[in-house]
Amino acid sequence: MATQRALLVEEICKPLVLVHDRSIPTPRSGQVQIKVTVAGLNPHDQRSRDTGLLIGDKLPAILSKDVVGTVSRIGEDVTGFRVGDRIMSLGSGAVMDSSQSGLQEYALADVVNCTKVPDNISDDEAATLPTNVSAAFVALFDVLQIPVPWEDSGTTPSAILIVGGGSNCGKLAVQLAKLRNIQQIVVVGGDEMRLKKLGATHVIDRHLGEGAVVKRIRDAAGDDLIYALDAVNMPQGLGVAFKALSTHKQGKVARLLPVGDVEDRRGHDLLDVLGLFLYHNPPCLGMWERLTGYVEDGAISPTSFSTRQGLEAGVVNAALDEYRNGKNKAKPQIRIG
Repeated sequence: MATQRALLVEEICKPLVLVHDRSIPTPRSGQVQIKVTVAGLNPHDQRSRDTGLLIGDKLPAILSKDVVGTVSRIGEDVTGFRVGDRIMSLGSGAVMDSSQSGLQEYALADVVNCTKVPDNISDDEAATLPTNVSAAFVALFDVLQIPVPWEDSGTTPSAILIVGGGSNCGKLAVQLAKLRNIQQIVVVGGDEMRLKKLGATHVIDRHLGEGAVVKRIRDAAGDDLIYALDAVNMPQGLGVAFKALSTHKQGKVARLLPVGDVEDRRGHDLLDVLGLFLYHNPPCLGMWERLTGYVEDGAISPTSFSTRQGLEAGVVNAALDEYRNGKNKAKPQIRIG
């Protein structure tokens, strides 16, 4: 049996361990095998290692759901991909299947959750997209139920509020809102010049204080605002979104951190974007079919990253430690091949 190198979580709250005898997974029907070049790390990977998030009963486990590489084998019933194609994939999270995770030399991908990497971006740039663009897409077009960009049916909202513009999900949500032709894209937090280049119409300094931030949102969007996405806050920080929504229309706040409740919702709905929503979700599957074209056209741009070299325990554990200690300024990408 062919084997490979892989980084494993063998014990919760312990460093990842490099092994050299992990079996190379074989693609099943509807899957391809990827020779991994880049595995992207996200905050939930640190929480998985240190708290057992999603993997506590599935050890040993492999982390990283942002996987980029070249197709090395093709399973049955697969069309549209060939050996040698450069692709990016969102590794399966529905059953936390480690065979689809990135911190190994070869991984599997469901063809419905991957797409070709266009020539105008690098593998490192591509690895910034799968998890974050999927989360932002599901938040806007499934949870908030804004009509998807490629359909003329439904009504395009006049305005949306995005809290957490400095986050990667926030930046991608801005681009998706622009793709949907939402006219007023009001963002709290993040670099104003960068966000306006991506499509934001108003960028508000999150440090102004809640009252001043809410006033500026209302000055920009008026009293008809009914859609908000909070990409960064725990319950205590969600007040801005609820207070900024319309006083006479039912509104919705989608949040990417589904922890705890909010007592004062001002009559509006609080909706959670759960990780499992990202996989085999009909609107999200439609996005995967179009993502290559969106990136080629410049409608979707990669976010910031820092490259780390080598499938080495010390390299990856240090990157996860930086997430734990709040020191990551850019998404760490692990160069494997």
